[in-house]
Formats: sequence, structure tokens, C-alpha cells
Amino acid sequence: MEDKAKANKRTLQGKVVSTKMAKTAVVEVVRTKVHPKYRKQFKVTRKFKVHDEKGECRIGDKVRFEETKPISKDKRWRLVGKAKAA
Repeated sequence: MEDKAKANKRTLQGKVVSTKMAKTAVVEVVRTKVHPKYRKQFKVTRKFKVHDEKGECRIGDKVRFEETKPISKDKRWRLVGKAKAA
């Protein structure tokens, strides 16, 4: 049962835009959507609060993070690792 729950965790990748909070990084994820009628592609951005226990993130870093149980009111994501340093 636990193995199945671990396999279903969503993993995302984004860019760190803020590290002002203790043990928390704000990560912006950009994706493209297609308009259903006009078929034009456009960017959609969304910000996630990610738990960064060691404080290793810096602004501009590209990081990977995964879904986890709620850590605080807004944090439901945990840092997995850096994809690319700034």
C-alpha cells in the first residue's frame, strides 16, 4: 500500500523566486496551455511554497519538488533536489 502511494506522488520542476521565509522557498512553475477555440498557445504560471529543510535553495535555481502531506497552512510540497544552479 505504501509503495503505491509513493509512486503516485506528483513531481514538478520550477524556478525559485523567493527564499525570504525560514525553511521555505517559493517556486514558480511555467507551463503552456492551448486555447480550446483559437488553438493559440499561452503561458500559465503558478507559485508553490516548497519545504526546504536545509536552506540550500537560492533565487534563480531550477529545482525539482514533490507532493507530500501538509507541512503548514500553505506548504504541501517537499524539495527533492536541484536541477540546475543559478
